[in-house]
Amino acid sequence: MRIKEVKAIEIDFGAIRAKRGPKRDDRARGSSFQWEGLEPAGPMARYPAYKGRRSYGSSKWKSTACVVTAEDGTFGLGVSSFAGPVVSIVNDHLGPQIEGEDCLATEKVFDMMARLAAPYGSYGLASYAISAIDLALWDLKGKILDRPVYELLGGPQKERIPCYATGFDSAWYIELGFRAVKLPLPYGPADGTDGLFRAEDMVAKVRQQVGPSVDLMLDCWMALDVDYTVRLAETLRPYRLRWIEDCLLPEDMDGFAQVRKRLPWQTLAAGEHWYMPQTFWHAAYRRVVDILQPDASWAGGISACLRICHFAEAAGLEVILHGGMNNPYGQHLSFAMPAISWGERSGGVSPPGVPLAETVLLPGTAVIEDGYLVPSDAPGFGIEVDTAWLEDI
Repeated sequence: MRIKEVKAIEIDFGAIRAKRGPKRDDRARGSSFQWEGLEPAGPMARYPAYKGRRSYGSSKWKSTACVVTAEDGTFGLGVSSFAGPVVSIVNDHLGPQIEGEDCLATEKVFDMMARLAAPYGSYGLASYAISAIDLALWDLKGKILDRPVYELLGGPQKERIPCYATGFDSAWYIELGFRAVKLPLPYGPADGTDGLFRAEDMVAKVRQQVGPSVDLMLDCWMALDVDYTVRLAETLRPYRLRWIEDCLLPEDMDGFAQVRKRLPWQTLAAGEHWYMPQTFWHAAYRRVVDILQPDASWAGGISACLRICHFAEAAGLEVILHGGMNNPYGQHLSFAMPAISWGERSGGVSPPGVPLAETVLLPGTAVIEDGYLVPSDAPGFGIEVDTAWLEDI
């Protein structure tokens, strides 16, 4: 069966969340340590106008939904980000080039897209477009073969996926059943030594709150430099962080190598903003981190992440998808791959007091229960979306 049409549209998950998602009603409770409104640091925090306002520097582009339709009308759905440029890349370039190809030829189509985007770079924004199409194609493939995607990837490798939560509401996450918590870092080099003390105070309070048996991690979201990363890690060493992630700008591979050399005792992670398999291969070859963190909706889709998982496993590295439990794409990949040990639930998790089931944005997405997740066994990714739903958004 052939691909009849590839079409990308803009999707506003913010509006969907406001319309269907949880609200801070009488069930909602206050944030841990009264950190309501505290924003994580980011690469722009060195400039006063952006300090403490990471979202101020974010693009206003909405998300991308890509629909790949087969000759018989069956369609698959892929979701990515940055609709402004990405929708155009899909509709004006990549999509028309792969229409007419075999719906099951995911390897060929992925290779075609990477080569088609080569003149302007398959990394970055083009990678988001490639991801959207690739995810939609795998969803379509599963529907055509009447199998969940995780079976097409080799079948379940684990009985269930252990999950951790990212955010400031650590007490609520433990109440939900999570056994690990990752804190965003609100401080960076612009805060100097005082920022190190504040970071230590935050981590110390959370460690005391969750106890010694809960894994605790720290997400630095590209906000630091090599020296500040080393000083921060040394300051926080008594609190036994499971890992520190995304400390530097993503292109600074030499910087990651320096951090690795200066902190041989600290587990390091990165990859949220790395794109396509080659970037991860270089990181694995140089062993600049211990954990690779691709996002299935950004790094090139399932086809790219399969490659990343395979060479990571060969190199003795872990893979933990960025936001892997937020959507069915990461759920299915994590369920099937031996290299993937944990699943991250990020993106706000749920307000304290509001069940996780009320945060689902894509109908059919499996929900974490007591800290674990088992993906849907419906065909494709199990997304319960029809054309009417797509038209409504």
